Amino acid sequence: MKVIIASDHGGVKLKRSVFEMLKAQGVDVTNFGPDTDESVDYPDYAQPVAEKVSDGEFDRAILICGTGIGMSISANKVKGIRCALVHDSFSAKAARQHNNSNVLAMGERVIGPGLANEIASLWLNTEYEGGRHERRVSKIEK
Repeated sequence: MKVIIASDHGGVKLKRSVFEMLKAQGVDVTNFGPDTDESVDYPDYAQPVAEKVSDGEFDRAILICGTGIGMSISANKVKGIRCALVHDSFSAKAARQHNNSNVLAMGERVIGPGLANEIASLWLNTEYEGGRHERRVSKIEK
């Protein structure tokens, strides 16, 4: 699985933590940036990253900003993207099992690195259940 991760200036520290954890777990992860806390606009990162997932260049993406809200709204504008804004383990699992989310958004000002790492790992390792959920996900795709 190929994963791409990005943030805005409000999520750089949390992105760094999640990136390092994923690398340590052997995940094929690419850092799309930025690498400093100099102010940037989250759509400039969320949309190209989402397009890379939509186009099949990457299987999944993780986006981090101050709250995760701006990143998730921006990513969900891209056709084929199901970005879930998640700040707890239960929702991370459900976002994959029930919604087949392909992008995860989190907020550095909302959760700390320990929980973010747990969420990212759980989200990446949870399979989509399909079945009764397929009808709903198909409606989203339309």
